[in-house]
Amino acid sequence: MRSLVTNLTLKEVQPKIKEITDTLFKLVPAGVGCKGFIKVNNSEFEEVMRAGSKWCVEKGFGWQEDLERTEDNGTLKGANPKNVSEKARSRGINQLGTLGSGNHYLEVQIAHAEDIYDEKTAKKLGIVDKDQVIITTHCGSRGFGHQNATDYLKVFERVMKEHNIKVPDRELSCAPFKTQEAQDYYSAMKCSGNMAYANRQVIMHKIREAFQQVFKKDAEKLGMHLIYDCTHNLAREHKIKVDGKMKKVLVHLKGATTSVGPGSERLTSLYKDLGSPIIIGGSMETGSYLMIGTKKAEEETFGTTIHGAGRTMSRTKAKKTIRGEALQKRMMEKGIYVRGVSMSGLAEEAGFAYKDLQQVGDSVEKAGISKRIALLKPISNVKG
Repeated sequence: MRSLVTNLTLKEVQPKIKEITDTLFKLVPAGVGCKGFIKVNNSEFEEVMRAGSKWCVEKGFGWQEDLERTEDNGTLKGANPKNVSEKARSRGINQLGTLGSGNHYLEVQIAHAEDIYDEKTAKKLGIVDKDQVIITTHCGSRGFGHQNATDYLKVFERVMKEHNIKVPDRELSCAPFKTQEAQDYYSAMKCSGNMAYANRQVIMHKIREAFQQVFKKDAEKLGMHLIYDCTHNLAREHKIKVDGKMKKVLVHLKGATTSVGPGSERLTSLYKDLGSPIIIGGSMETGSYLMIGTKKAEEETFGTTIHGAGRTMSRTKAKKTIRGEALQKRMMEKGIYVRGVSMSGLAEEAGFAYKDLQQVGDSVEKAGISKRIALLKPISNVKG
């Protein structure tokens, strides 16, 4: 998840929302099998795997300040492309700057004054005006990370037999962390994470380009600063207090996002005194929460919180419940302009197919594992 602010307001953007969304749809390839505009050779793709967002910034696809506004400063250290298969490489090398499909999206949102719950923290994150325009993206490493995991599931099946490990589902295949096989996967997984960082960085570069084209101003003058980029579906080593003692553990962020309070070693220097910014996706009809991490999450949930509202029904059921054309019309009536690659893909992501965002926010806030800062409501959406 990645969100960036602008100094534009709803009043300035609303008359141009169709033009903005159409431009974003044109500049950011979306859908199954789409290819990115950045062409890299094998050695360059290895650098992407090793350096993530840092590679992009060095190549001119972003600003230096973007790195301190990205989890891990945009680079997972220890990534080793030698542990990535040729099949995985082939699935990732043409994907830089692509949105993909499924629940991935690019959304223009508004932070209304009544939806800002902590004005002081919101200002520190760059939300300083009422009805301010924010753009949020949800996407990852595309098929690259999935292929990496698939490759190592097969490897781990053999390792489990050697260590007499039994799991109830093949997709829970694993290996003891200190084995060579586990370490190889850990470094390959970091390659996937760095590819995802680079992908979102390049997409943000195109978002800035789109706004520049429409408003005839430089992105700097439009105040298009990154708030934060936070990840899920990764495993990371954390130092966490367990049974009263600080221990180094491996935290699996499957369906979870990092949530740590002020002073944590996990924080980039910009947010050291604040805690981890967290972006929680709801649905393309309800928007997203911008939240902040807490010390309690470090104590009770290994420094994690939710990563999104979560589905209430399968994609197949959603498509049987509503047609994409009807959903698009309904969203337009609500003031949300939508561009989607396919109508069936749009139907899969209907708001009713997801849990109520407010209830989800209430739950994690009452649990003390993250705190709401603002609700970001959509006014347009690009859907894969």
